[in-house]
Amino acid sequence: MAKMAPDQIAERLDAFETRCRQLGLPLTTQRHAVLRAVLEHHDHPTADQVLETVRDRVPGISRTTVYRALDTLVALGFVRRLHHAGPSARFDGQTHRHHHLICDKCHKVIDLQDESLDRLHISEVHAEGFQIEDFSVHFMGICRACRRSEPS
Repeated sequence: MAKMAPDQIAERLDAFETRCRQLGLPLTTQRHAVLRAVLEHHDHPTADQVLETVRDRVPGISRTTVYRALDTLVALGFVRRLHHAGPSARFDGQTHRHHHLICDKCHKVIDLQDESLDRLHISEVHAEGFQIEDFSVHFMGICRACRRSEPS
């Protein structure tokens, strides 16, 4: 994931605060810190990685609180959950449509912007009468670093 600029992070945090007020949802220090941690990460963190980052800002925060905050952020559309990125779900602060390259060995997730993937035409979907609202494509393989570390 490309690193988000500080002004982009501030805009997303402001939008989150506004949305919480609109919904009457308490804007807790924990939720704010979890969202900031995901937005500042550029490597699609796991919940445990988010927890480690947030512990510096919110001492005593529990794993359960981080998981609940992530669930809320996903439900509100401020964070995306990636299910196909290894043994643990990963979280992505970039919520616009984009795709991913996922390493089968180290589970690294790399963002992929390719407009041709955004125009996929799948005739079976139309035949079933299914209306696609959003999608992302995940390519599984071996990243450059893992390929370099393999014996020749």
